[in-house]
Amino acid sequence: MPHPATPGADPRLGPLYRKITWRLLPFLLLCYVFAYLDRINIGFAKLQMQQDIGISDAVYGLGAGIFFLGYVMFEVPSNLLLARIGARRTISRIMVLWGLTSASMLFVQGEWSFYVLRFMLGVFEAGFAPGMIFYLTYWYSQSRMAGVMAVVMLAGPIGGIVGGPVSAWIMTAFSGAHGLDGWQWMFLLEGLPCVLIGIVAYRYLDDKPAQAKWLSAEEKALLAADLDARSGQQKHAFRQVLRDPAIYGMALTYFCLICGIYAVSFWLPTLLKLAGVKDTMEIGLYSAVPYIAAAAFMLLFARSSDRMQERRWHTLVPALLAGVALCVATTAPTQFALSLAAITLATGFMWASYTVFWAIPSQYLKGEAAAGGIALINSIGLLGGFLSPSIIGWVKESTGSLAGGLYAISALLVAGALLLLVNRPSQSAHATARA
Repeated sequence: MPHPATPGADPRLGPLYRKITWRLLPFLLLCYVFAYLDRINIGFAKLQMQQDIGISDAVYGLGAGIFFLGYVMFEVPSNLLLARIGARRTISRIMVLWGLTSASMLFVQGEWSFYVLRFMLGVFEAGFAPGMIFYLTYWYSQSRMAGVMAVVMLAGPIGGIVGGPVSAWIMTAFSGAHGLDGWQWMFLLEGLPCVLIGIVAYRYLDDKPAQAKWLSAEEKALLAADLDARSGQQKHAFRQVLRDPAIYGMALTYFCLICGIYAVSFWLPTLLKLAGVKDTMEIGLYSAVPYIAAAAFMLLFARSSDRMQERRWHTLVPALLAGVALCVATTAPTQFALSLAAITLATGFMWASYTVFWAIPSQYLKGEAAAGGIALINSIGLLGGFLSPSIIGWVKESTGSLAGGLYAISALLVAGALLLLVNRPSQSAHATARA
């Protein structure tokens, strides 16, 4: 687990943070794996369900993206509520409701039921990721946050590594069982475990270190002292957050990153099929390759970021490289080896940038308003999750090719890097603190 020692730090902090890490991060990682899997498994379902229920590429793109409209509408209220009622109740409620909704996708009959259930999935999952990020600020100092984010955000690549082969296997092995198609079984078997995990979360998680019975009084005092010493003096009220240009600059950068991540997440199986892979199980196996690279890139860049205590360049450089790599993949859609290699690099760089990015707002925002501020950044950014699959689906429907949409996503990744080059939120925070 990535927690480099800080020069001059109390030697007791290392064992304490390792204890916290082994208690919290494996469970939160499991929760997030299912969250990511249940939002992107629609990409594999498309291989069968599109023909079964009679939807076009444009309808699929809109339905895949409409998840994020529900998510965005309810995210800030959900995260502000978390600060009041605690993570234990919030995470449990979110997981149970999204698990039931994801499983209910097996009842989709056509365009409108597809839209409604995808929208409701977003509503019920709203606040999960930013809530988890805010929750971790109760347990870790800022000097350790990039490494912590890397562990938790590994859920995305793990969801891709495991989700591809498992989804493909379920769709193949269970096809026709008890009168259900393979894609229906996939939604059922990947949705219901979330309900069980949500119930466990209610009993397993503690809202704050002070309530953790597995920490001694000495450990709680040591952790509180370290968090206070490294938190700085700057505090934010949510009204200040709403008026802060740096917040919107971060949100726009995140929007560009999300456009790239979910363009690949929702369309990767289709891209592999266009590159010549026809067997569903082979598509599932090949789809794991970019996410294996993503996991390695995330850990590498996060460790470097924590070691150097630098966030901005560790975010913008991989975003820029991701844009270039995706552009290369788009130029050779039918050359399987080149296309897979370029998509793999693009995916790895996107996830590396995404991971380190979240250490920036959690460093910049202080006080309870951090919950709302992180949710606001995430809400604006996640509109990219609605826009990118919708753009690609519309372009594919209009032109018969994915190229135009993918070039647009490449340009957005480059734009996100340039935005962060101009916007310097960490410097803004320090300047305000000194004023």
